[in-house]
Amino acid sequence: MRAVAPTAVYLLCLLTSSVCSVLLLRAYFRDRSRLLLWTAAAFVFFAVNNLLLVADMIFLPTVDLWLWRQIAAAAALFVLIYGFVMEVES
Repeated sequence: MRAVAPTAVYLLCLLTSSVCSVLLLRAYFRDRSRLLLWTAAAFVFFAVNNLLLVADMIFLPTVDLWLWRQIAAAAALFVLIYGFVMEVES
């Protein structure tokens, strides 16, 4: 029998990052703040990372998606750091 707790945690992380990205995008379209745009883009990549984690651990346990998960996480961090640096310089 598969453990229910890890599956619930993976799905809740996916849901949380997706909701955060949607809320940040809504706030960006309302206020047009560049920092909101960079943060929303980072959370989109975090949501992709969590989606790949769910696919890797739950739906496709025989397929190794570790590299793709790391690329999505690195892209999210790069976008977030780049956005913070650009906002400080502006």
